[in-house]
Amino acid sequence: MTRHHLLDGLRGYFLVFMLVNHIWFDGGNPVALVNHNQLAFVEDAQGFILISGLIVGLYYGRLYAAGRDEEAGKRLRARVWQLYLYTVAIFAAVVAMALLIPGARSGWESQLGSALGPALPAVLLLLHQPALMDILPQYMLYLAASPLLIRLTLAGKGGEVIAGSFALWAAVQFGLHLPLAASLEALAGSVIPDFALRGHFNPLAWQIVFVTGLVIGTLMAAERIDLRPWLSPDRTLLARVALYVVLAFMAWRLAFTFDLVPEDMAARFWSLHDRTEFSLIFLVNFAALAFLVTWLLSAGVDAASPAARWAGQALQRLFLLRFLRYLGGHSLQVYAYHVVLAYGIVLIDEAVRPVGVLGKTAITVLAVASLALPAWLHGRVAVPAPRRGQVRRAIT
Repeated sequence: MTRHHLLDGLRGYFLVFMLVNHIWFDGGNPVALVNHNQLAFVEDAQGFILISGLIVGLYYGRLYAAGRDEEAGKRLRARVWQLYLYTVAIFAAVVAMALLIPGARSGWESQLGSALGPALPAVLLLLHQPALMDILPQYMLYLAASPLLIRLTLAGKGGEVIAGSFALWAAVQFGLHLPLAASLEALAGSVIPDFALRGHFNPLAWQIVFVTGLVIGTLMAAERIDLRPWLSPDRTLLARVALYVVLAFMAWRLAFTFDLVPEDMAARFWSLHDRTEFSLIFLVNFAALAFLVTWLLSAGVDAASPAARWAGQALQRLFLLRFLRYLGGHSLQVYAYHVVLAYGIVLIDEAVRPVGVLGKTAITVLAVASLALPAWLHGRVAVPAPRRGQVRRAIT
């Protein structure tokens, strides 16, 4: 098992369930119930962003460590521009569908907001983000900050970078970002009538996931961190603590599913639950699950516990599935396709409603299988083989 195969498999896994969760049917999608988010307060975006940060650290960290600062900076800027073009292309595809397909505009009213009206300029400025189009804009911000963060990490200030990232996350939890958001809305509103910021991710909070991955990846690329003491089959304390935390959140999740939580307790719990601002519940649950999965993948197969060995082997087989690795190797193109596809399925649902359980399941399965199409097209048409080989060597 090589590192890049596993990372591609993880990205492919997150892309599959991202699509499943983003397929909207009237009455719900039964396939979406077969999902890890039914057992935890963890979703695909967290894992996708963490892996993205890790890969940025591994690849660009190696360039900076080798003194190739100018090359690394140039490639990062080119990547930001590429992501912006993809963002505009996704939106343009949805706009074209809205204009050409009868009923599309009204069918997507909740997803698009006022993006096809007065907020159109704000969409191009990434300040008003239609549904499902909000991961790439925050990723662009993180990439723009990556040169500074990588340099600081290589200068021995990785701890300070993590501390600063945590402080920024905490500032959002206490609402210290609200005056900034209000000022930005007022400034944009002076030019764009009735302007309002729109996005399902607060990048000032979610950055803690990306930055953590970036720092770890940079230190790994520079060979300045030894993870073996943390991921040893003989050292199970942290893995057991992570398991207990995961099980505790699983109990809460199932208790809410079966309506077992008293109203006053539920109110207290939900006060700490805010996906947009990646609140404490999401942070703790994801940190515990991410460490546990990492330990099982790295050390579980050699652990003394039969359960840990079985879990480690099962996770390796899952994330090394060829289909998932194939999707993960073309993650940007697959992500862009999944957005347009999810919008299209909304129209299919409205056109043939009611769609029964078998129909919803069939549409979802076919949609997941179709994710291979953009990956195949990108692999055949747009990816120079030598460049992909260079990236593989950088993260292997």
